[in-house]
Amino acid sequence: MTLNELDEWLNAFLKKEDFPGDPSRNGIQVQNSAPAEKQIKTVAFAVDACEATALAAAEAGADVLVVHHGLFWGGCETLTGNFYKRAAAFIKNDLALIGYHIPLDANNPYGNNYGLAAALGLSKLEPFGFWRGMSIGVRGEFTTPVSPEDLNSSLSKITKTNARLFQFGKSQIKTVGIISGGAGEDVDQAAELGLDCYITGEFAHEQYHPAEEFGINVIAGGHYGTETMGVSLLKEKIEKELGLRTLFIDLPTDL
Repeated sequence: MTLNELDEWLNAFLKKEDFPGDPSRNGIQVQNSAPAEKQIKTVAFAVDACEATALAAAEAGADVLVVHHGLFWGGCETLTGNFYKRAAAFIKNDLALIGYHIPLDANNPYGNNYGLAAALGLSKLEPFGFWRGMSIGVRGEFTTPVSPEDLNSSLSKITKTNARLFQFGKSQIKTVGIISGGAGEDVDQAAELGLDCYITGEFAHEQYHPAEEFGINVIAGGHYGTETMGVSLLKEKIEKELGLRTLFIDLPTDL
């Protein structure tokens, strides 16, 4: 399978064309020396494209690195400073880069949000949360309500982080909305739907008082922690369906 073929395979279900509002450059961001000819044997996965993950992938013998956070976010970048280091790590090692941002947040069942919902045991899953006109999150229900503390503990184990609970709402949680990453500002969307809890990655100071006033529980599992799910599920899918060698580069930022 070539780089071009791998990206076509990924996009067959991630469907970047369905997310026109995403400012990132979904798909191949850095090609290799022969994207239509060179055979891909090893695929590395990471949350972030940076110098460290590129070098780790290259050292492990990977042909391509697949990430959630790529190098390009809509604007034009000059190849200077730390951005040169990032780009050079790929080009010097003939390492390709594929990035899928919002498509990997929103995908059912391989995305960050649906993956977290399934791991937590939520059912009756429905799309939830809009950003730039795109539905990116998921909402669901527990068959049996759980306490905020127990849900916080479960999320911490799944994300391998010390998730932080802001207990502003009910003592028993049945309905939950999830938007991974830096989506603390979208707590209002969960509150408007009357959900018992909102799960995201980052929760900032300016979002604390509104959540308290809404009377909704919030759990912040870390931007990195809540977004390892999508790349991990892609890794499993590629192993199973394509039979390629895969590896996960875990370089947490604790944020």
